This record gives sequence, C-alpha cells and structure tokens, in this order.
Amino acid sequence: MVSEQGIRDGKTTIGIIGLGYVGLPLMMEFARAGFAVTGFDTDEKKIDALNSGRSYITYIPSEDVARLRAAKKLSATGDLRALSQVDAVIICVPTPLTERKEPDLRYVEQTSRTISRHLQKGQLIVLESTTYPGTTDELVLPILEESGLKVGQSDFYLAYSPERVDPGNEKFPLSKVPKVVGGINAESTKLAALLYDRIVERTVPVTSPREAEMCKLLENIYRSVNIALVNEMKLLCLRMGIDVWEVIRAASTKPYGFSTFYPGPGLGGHCIPIDPFYLAWKAKEYDLSMRFIELAGEVNTAMPYHVVDAIGRALNENERSIRGSKILLLGMAYKKNVDDVRESPALKIMELLLERGGEVDYNDPYVPQLHKMRKWDFSHLSSVAMDGGRLAGYNCVVIVTDHDCYDFEKLVREATLVVDTRNATRNVKSGREKIRCC
Repeated sequence: MVSEQGIRDGKTTIGIIGLGYVGLPLMMEFARAGFAVTGFDTDEKKIDALNSGRSYITYIPSEDVARLRAAKKLSATGDLRALSQVDAVIICVPTPLTERKEPDLRYVEQTSRTISRHLQKGQLIVLESTTYPGTTDELVLPILEESGLKVGQSDFYLAYSPERVDPGNEKFPLSKVPKVVGGINAESTKLAALLYDRIVERTVPVTSPREAEMCKLLENIYRSVNIALVNEMKLLCLRMGIDVWEVIRAASTKPYGFSTFYPGPGLGGHCIPIDPFYLAWKAKEYDLSMRFIELAGEVNTAMPYHVVDAIGRALNENERSIRGSKILLLGMAYKKNVDDVRESPALKIMELLLERGGEVDYNDPYVPQLHKMRKWDFSHLSSVAMDGGRLAGYNCVVIVTDHDCYDFEKLVREATLVVDTRNATRNVKSGREKIRCC
C-alpha cells in the first residue's frame, strides 16, 4: 500500500499503464528518482525493447534505458495481473476522438475495469490521460469501486494529474514543468502530490479532479485558439501581399499583452487537435455551445486543405496539375526534431494529394517508416533518400515539418519548385523565384 513514508523513502512501487510518448518519459523520471517502476502495455515490441534496454522514442537515449534496466529500476510487461503488486498505478492511455469528433474513452474505461479486478487496499490510482471534466469521478471512480473497495473510506486513493509532456523540448523537460494534481479527496491529493514531488520541481494541488481536468483543456484550447488566429491572419496576409511572419516578429517586440504563436499547415500531436472537442462535447450536456472553441477547431482543421490548394496553384504556374505530378513531402512528424506523427497535418496533406492524383513520396529522418493509424494506413510507405540529385526529379517539394537537419539552401538550389508551409526558407537568398510560401 502507498504511504507518505514509503514515497519519501523511495520504497513505493509504481506501475504505469501505456508506454507511449507520455508513459515512457514518466517511467524514466520515476526510475531515475530511485523508484522501482513496472510499465504495462499491449505492444510486445515496446515491452521487448525496454526489457532489452532499448528505447523506441528518439529523444530518450537507449543507454539511459539500459542503465535503469541494469539497476533493476525499470521493467515492462503485458501481464496486467502484476498490477496487484504495485503501490501506485498511473494511467497514460490514449484518449482519441471518434470520426464524429466525440470523446473515445474506451481505453480509459477498459483500463479502469482491469485495475478494478486487481485493485488492492491502499493503492493510489492516478489518471493522466487528457479528458473532459468529470471523467475521473463519473467514469473511473464507479468502475474502481466495483471492486468492493471505497475511496471515501480510504480503501484506495484516486486523483487526476494531466500530462504536460512536450516531446523533444530540451528547455522544459518533464522534471521542469509543474504538475497539477486534483484528488477525489484531500488524502488522495496529498499522496499524489507527494509522489510527483519526487520527480518535478513543483506540484500544484487543486480542489478536485474536475479542476485539474479543466486546467489541461484550458491550456491546450488557449494554444488552439491563438494558432487559429494566426492561421486566419496568414490567409488574409497572403491575399493582401503582406508578410505575416514579419508582422508576427514586429508584434512580438511588445513587452506586454501579446504572446507569440506561428501559423503552419495544421495542428498535430495528441493534445491540441483533440482537446477542444472534448470540452465542446461536454458543454452540450449543460446546454452551452462553445462557438469560439469550435470555430478555432474549424480554422485549424481547414489548414491542410489550404496547403493542398496552394500546391495546386504553384504547380499550375508551372503548367502542371496535381494529378500526375511527382510531389515530395518533407517531414511527416507533427513538429520538428521528433518522431511523433500523431494527428500530423502531413498525413492529411498526403491523403488529399493522393486523392487528387498526385504521386507522393516523403522524407523524414525521424520517421523512416509509416505505420497503420486510426485514420490512415500508409504502412506501405517509407522515407525516401534525397541524395544523388533526387530532388530535381520532383515537380514540387513541400516543406511540412522544418526539422533542423534539413539543408534548405541545398533544397531550394536543387528543387524545381518549393512550397514552404513553415517559413523555413526565410534565410535562403538565391533561388527565391522557386519558393511559394503558404
């Protein structure tokens, strides 16, 4: 069972369910802090990799995994019966949207039912998956109490602490980002905060899980709305012949009242494209339409269509159409310098180009092979090389993700036509007649 003294002494054993971009970094931090951590996942490849001392996420070094594995601080399994052997269980499973953009909580529900079957007296359960306010107390709590244990009687403890992982962000790694914690009761909040205090510089207790759940949505909706604003500004600036990037640079010199956001080809990652729809869906239960949030979602969702239209116009200037043209997409990850393709706008752009008859390849050193995803199956595609004058063989090269490893001067020099969605070619002096910004 979990206890204050056990947490302080590092004796608390921890289980983390879901070993993706949230679960694995969390697992690493707890193991570095001296805790014995067991990871649970249904993906045998991830389990085998971790137990062999290998990482499957680019910015987590395999040598770090191997060191913690050798110290017996880290292990992985697919046997969920082992949940009964840990003191604290942290849930980091996916919370996607359905095709109708409604919350899909089947993974949270299935995981909660599994934990309920193995729940032990004195265990601490923490949900980290992004969701709508009320999930912890309306969905997770009743399922856990089907075990016969009651949270109000301190049979077990339950809290919500939203993940705040920014893949590849060296300035703000997990340990530097404050952790919001809201428990079902005061004791749950206290124990969860105490546990996270061991791996982050600061915890932020809130009144209940609902405040913590809403906090996560507010953070990402703030970004979604502001990105939608600059995306819409970009569309207007393009029509007016104004350099939106220069406008943003100038506005960012104001020392108050302005936060800098940048336009792009659309939103990616697991949070920003999804979280606003969770709140908009929940608001309908209270007879409230979140029009501002929904509008931002519409603007951002439309950006890949804008990019494809821009590609069509650029090709048309060269007396070609998308149909039959050879097009290379640079970057499939949703942000630069990571291997994460979840909800990446590059996937939608590829889909639209293929639908319009384009012959599409991609290059991404972080994503050597695409895989089958919920919306797309591009598992037959792999990253092509860009050496040997290959760029000249494409009718259009599209910069979707501006990885630092790309040589944009070489790209512009060798390519026939470049469509730049990230302002990546801003410092390229020669060959600007080949570049179309969108």
